[in-house]
Amino acid sequence: MITIFWLFYLGVLAIGTIGIIFKGFKTSFEIFDFIFSVITWIGLFGYVTNNQILTPLLWKCVFVIGLLWDFVFGFKKFNEEVIHDDGPQAIKIVIFGLTSIFFVGPLYLGLFLYAFK
Repeated sequence: MITIFWLFYLGVLAIGTIGIIFKGFKTSFEIFDFIFSVITWIGLFGYVTNNQILTPLLWKCVFVIGLLWDFVFGFKKFNEEVIHDDGPQAIKIVIFGLTSIFFVGPLYLGLFLYAFK
């Protein structure tokens, strides 16, 4: 049952990737974000399929750097998109944080388990 969840999650990431590719990239930050995201997805794929891809030390570094990158890049994008919107900013930050945890949390959970097992 758990394997089905992970495979479904990988499918959702793949569909999202197709959408990102068709949308295009506007800045070099978005290109770097996409490349680093693909690297984290490869780590998640290794965890789901129980295959050792490269070394655990590499995946430990990818986990830490990726988590920091997603946090910084996510809030940078958030600030660019909603800085001029009306309404309570605190509520928007909470909604953004919860949504990020819901969608990106499983990726980093799997990557953590893969890197530190």
